[in-house]
Amino acid sequence: MMTGYQVYILVAILGLAIIAILFFLFGRKSHKKLTPLAAIAFGLVMAGLFLSENRILGYSFIVVGIILSVIDAVKKGKR
Repeated sequence: MMTGYQVYILVAILGLAIIAILFFLFGRKSHKKLTPLAAIAFGLVMAGLFLSENRILGYSFIVVGIILSVIDAVKKGKR
């Protein structure tokens, strides 16, 4: 049986997957490549979700991923 915390993580992952599917189906028609920094940020956030049993490690990955995604957005905005 799953604990409440595991259910929360499962719902979060499913929600992200649904948003990604909707974005790809109804999103922008011009496809832009994912930058290496954005790919690393996405990977860190996903690793943080999967390593949620160790809260400090999981949250650290999520925070670093968010910081990298903000840096990537700022770099794209300056172009």
